[in-house]
Amino acid sequence: MEVIRDFIHKYLMKLSLPHMTVIDVIEMIIIAFAIYQIIMWLKNTRAWMLVKGIIFLLVFWAVAIILQMDVILWIFRNAISVGIIAIVIIFQPELRSALEQLGRKNALSSLFSSEDEETKLSERSINCIVKAVFEMSRTKTGALIVMENDIKLKDIERSGIGMDARISLQLLINIFEHNTPLHDGAIIIRDNRILSATCYLPLSDNHELSKELGTRHRAAVGISEVSDSTTIVVSEETGAVSIAENGALRRNVSQDELRDVLIRISGTDIDARRGFWHRKERTLQHEKERAE
Repeated sequence: MEVIRDFIHKYLMKLSLPHMTVIDVIEMIIIAFAIYQIIMWLKNTRAWMLVKGIIFLLVFWAVAIILQMDVILWIFRNAISVGIIAIVIIFQPELRSALEQLGRKNALSSLFSSEDEETKLSERSINCIVKAVFEMSRTKTGALIVMENDIKLKDIERSGIGMDARISLQLLINIFEHNTPLHDGAIIIRDNRILSATCYLPLSDNHELSKELGTRHRAAVGISEVSDSTTIVVSEETGAVSIAENGALRRNVSQDELRDVLIRISGTDIDARRGFWHRKERTLQHEKERAE
């Protein structure tokens, strides 16, 4: 028994947890909540792209330390202070918006709020978008539809008029109808909702784009350069449908190509969904022929 007692006092007592008070627990909860809010803020703004760049630089810095690259380490040490100031200047609108939201928001409600579980484009939404786009293409109605992906476009969304409406064929066509209050600018779509209309998009400075492309196409390429969004453009002059992704523009897209892109965005199997739509179209065609 004495041997066991000595073992407990010498070894196990050293592994005992530190004394914690209620204040310590509250402090841990506050810090965890603050870190969670910062991560969500970064994810919902373009700052998330900056974080990825900083992670890459930190990895490069660690490699420089291991290989003892003195000149590169000197550059890193002298650039840190300037870099922090530059980050504050570049992301001043996002930081200001975050502080304004902090003043308006109920902190407790965000802890218990639940997000919508429907996070993908439904078959109905895909069908509505494809039909609306090519109906506007037929009538040469200019349109600019931004499909939000992983990077949230909160700042772009705030530049327009909030809608938060369910996607429908009639609504999409009516928004871009000539001489209507909402036709000028872009609409933002997240999941199965039209979040905002008449949104302003950043224009691309890419000089390799064709000179015949107008502001609508340059705006589509511009938003694809600063985010992972997919933008659908309908030309007002020719009625041609284009898709902008990753800073590149695909022109003269067909209905099947547009549907495949939307299916890919929805995260489901393209071949399975394509087969579904072809079977549905064949069934409708047979019913039409039988009726005639």
